[in-house]
Amino acid sequence: MALSLRARLILGAVLWTGGILTVISLALVWAILHHPAVPDHIHRLMRHDILMSIVAVSCMAAGFWQVRRGLAPMLRLRGRLARVRDGAAARVDGSYPAEVQPLVEDLNALLEHREAAVGRALAKAGDLAHGLKTPLALLAQDAARAEAAGQPEIAAAIRQQVERMRRQIDYHLAHARAAASGAAPGAVCAVDASAQALARTLTRLHADRAIAIAVAVPGEHAFRGQREDLDEMLGNLLDNACKWARVRAVVSSTEMDAAVVVTVDDDGPGLEASMCEAVLQRGVRADESAPGTGLGLAIVRDLAELYGGSVALGPSPLGGLRATLRLPAAPRATPG
Repeated sequence: MALSLRARLILGAVLWTGGILTVISLALVWAILHHPAVPDHIHRLMRHDILMSIVAVSCMAAGFWQVRRGLAPMLRLRGRLARVRDGAAARVDGSYPAEVQPLVEDLNALLEHREAAVGRALAKAGDLAHGLKTPLALLAQDAARAEAAGQPEIAAAIRQQVERMRRQIDYHLAHARAAASGAAPGAVCAVDASAQALARTLTRLHADRAIAIAVAVPGEHAFRGQREDLDEMLGNLLDNACKWARVRAVVSSTEMDAAVVVTVDDDGPGLEASMCEAVLQRGVRADESAPGTGLGLAIVRDLAELYGGSVALGPSPLGGLRATLRLPAAPRATPG
């Protein structure tokens, strides 16, 4: 029959205390027997000291072992909680002493409730976005009809507002997904898979300019989060690089301090140092004459911060702009 945590701690304390008291008793006996006034024949009793010493050490060792055995499940619980926190597990598994098991079950119930609640909220957000996209599609058709009717200014104005509203929808949906990422703690995606897919898509999108996109991302580099969020962040950075690149853009990554650092370089005109922080703000664009809403880089910044990461802009070795995206790395599986 397995002992409870309380029983192990009490038994360990009793054994340890018994061992300490035995050691103290032995010390007193040893001091008495070595006193000059003690007759020589009494010294023969010293042979019992060895046996008593063995008993004392055994009691102390058994007490230490019982306490350590009792605390071992707490150490396992701490490790499994860390796995939930780091995204390697969705719940706390394992069996624990009777005093701790109810707490573990309540914690798992709380995690499941939170996941269900966030799932419902995301579903509602998706329904809202879907409901808004139909009116936006109708407005886009009105813009096409206005242009066909010889009203290009009105058509352009409608298209601009439709695009702005679409970006706003994408912006807030991206926020909702990232805020919910904690409810899916086991989410992991490979950076290379996302980068390769985006590179193929953007190569076709910018085919008229023949932009070459190189991907130098090790296959083992993984992001601890949702694939959709990585696609959103990396897609915005790579699309921005392709818009300004002359002929080349490069995506690469490294791992550093439990983070995966993804860099996107282009050989375009670059950006003034004073603008590197400003363009990360919502609604700010480096070139007001260029198409866009100024939300792309702000989405990247906000999503990265929701994951505990960051994004920064600076000069690129290619001569243009470098975007550095720092995100939490997925823990690697340990053998065995």
